[in-house]
Amino acid sequence: MTTFQDARAFLLKHRTDYDTAINGFKWPEPVPFNWALDWFDADLATDPASKNRTALWIVDAASGTETKLTFEAMSRRSNRVANFLRAQGLKRGDHLLLLLGNVVPLWETMLACIKLGVVVIPATTLLTTEELRDRLDRGRAKVVVASQDQVAKFASLGREGLTCIVVGATAPHAGWLPYEQTNDAPDTFKADGPTNADDPMLLYFTSGTTAKPKLVRHSQRSYPVGHLSTMYWIGLQPGDVHLNISSPGWAKHAWSCFFAPWNAGATIFICNQPRFEAKGLLATIGRCGVTTLCAPPTVWRLFIQEKLSDFKMSLREVCGAGEPLNPEVIDQVKSAWGLTIRDGYGQTETTALAGNSPGQKVKVGSMGRPMPGYKVRVIDSDGNPAGEGEVALVLGADRPAGLMQGYQGDGGKLSGADGDIYRTGDVVFVDDDGYLTFVGRSDDVFKSSDYRISPFELESVLLEHDAVAEAAVVPSPDPIRLAIPKAYILLTGGTERSRETALSIYTHMFERMAPFKRIRKLELVTELPKTISGKIRRVQLRRLEHENDRKDALRGVEFREEDFPELQALKSKNTET
Repeated sequence: MTTFQDARAFLLKHRTDYDTAINGFKWPEPVPFNWALDWFDADLATDPASKNRTALWIVDAASGTETKLTFEAMSRRSNRVANFLRAQGLKRGDHLLLLLGNVVPLWETMLACIKLGVVVIPATTLLTTEELRDRLDRGRAKVVVASQDQVAKFASLGREGLTCIVVGATAPHAGWLPYEQTNDAPDTFKADGPTNADDPMLLYFTSGTTAKPKLVRHSQRSYPVGHLSTMYWIGLQPGDVHLNISSPGWAKHAWSCFFAPWNAGATIFICNQPRFEAKGLLATIGRCGVTTLCAPPTVWRLFIQEKLSDFKMSLREVCGAGEPLNPEVIDQVKSAWGLTIRDGYGQTETTALAGNSPGQKVKVGSMGRPMPGYKVRVIDSDGNPAGEGEVALVLGADRPAGLMQGYQGDGGKLSGADGDIYRTGDVVFVDDDGYLTFVGRSDDVFKSSDYRISPFELESVLLEHDAVAEAAVVPSPDPIRLAIPKAYILLTGGTERSRETALSIYTHMFERMAPFKRIRKLELVTELPKTISGKIRRVQLRRLEHENDRKDALRGVEFREEDFPELQALKSKNTET
């Protein structure tokens, strides 16, 4: 029987031998296995070779303080949190909403919940009150663990039956328990029973083409075990110091700031900055001896604006994910550091399912080949093999461990990951060597600064404005973010296409949407392109943006967010709350 430890050792041994890894890798058997207890505690926190190694290293750029915790310390601290949560009545199968930044309690709480069998709902601290309400309601959260700056958002939310725990409070908050009480709990933990492979573990809200984000459910097997593929793609090894630049609450944070590095026995490195500053971060990476780095293309594009050769680095592996990288970015990094940025691909619904792994030929623009354990097909709309088509995963006996259990609907019913294949919704071109190159989303979802943006979700909010009759949201090219959300808007009769109207629409969006998915441009038009059946042709609007054709008859009056100094006060208020 293949165990987690066996599968891990095999991938580490063949980390640069792609053919052997692909042909010989086997997922561990789906047997009872609790990653936090049976791997983190039983191996990393007790093995003399690793227990005193740094598991988590957080640098605070503003204060200059650093926190380092060993695997043994993280084991004991997470035991205290688990015992504290159990004392609050939390039990196996209950749901916990986790609303923290990159602070130690985030990692402690994640480990504790895995030990308890509690289902975690990771959330970004950028969510608005209404978005939090949706997560509490549909996520059926029984407990929330949040930072002090999030407490005010819950004032208008019904909290009946909800246990609220605040991290880092400088003063008492009515109805909230201080997280620091976890320090008084025992530092040894005993599970109340075995953890089955298909027990639920994570619920991620992710944007789609429906009115509300979908709930992606992962099991105690799919992310902990499944991220062996992510460990392989990044090229992580025991003792590495790994930095992944990603915000908590998003699946990529769990990918590379939790499971993949700790699968390898590497140190998770975090640098918290009040505002992102490339020069300072590069200096910290060099000073602290970071060996492996994964960052979205937005960050890489900001990095190359600095003179990279001035920074002495210990980097061995550099990766990018979330969207395709420009060739000039790859060339500049290679020229300065002698390292090639390797792209990878996956979804909230999966672990790394394709990528350019260490030691293999990198084709610029390609997101690589299928990772060990993933059988990938490129198919047309009828399910037939195609040179350009949708990425699909083979299920049945070949179902990858890293695939979600499914989208969770009302009553806990799952869908979307059953049958013979799983369709990702992503369209690619596959060459003769099996390398995949991203073409686009089949459902119009796009990426902006590594965040998935759902046009339907933004359009739904726009249509709540009295002056908006119809709206279509598409990506508009941007030199830093790759793309930003832009809305083409048809106004109600009698409404002027004026600056005042545009400001009113921007204000409406500012008050209702998290900053990462706000409209950055809007164009007030007299008509929207449609099919015979009346559906808006976003593809035509995408083309307008890509070609920047201002003479087209569909063009209207464009307004950019930066055209309105009045929005700055709203922006500051939104950031504070």
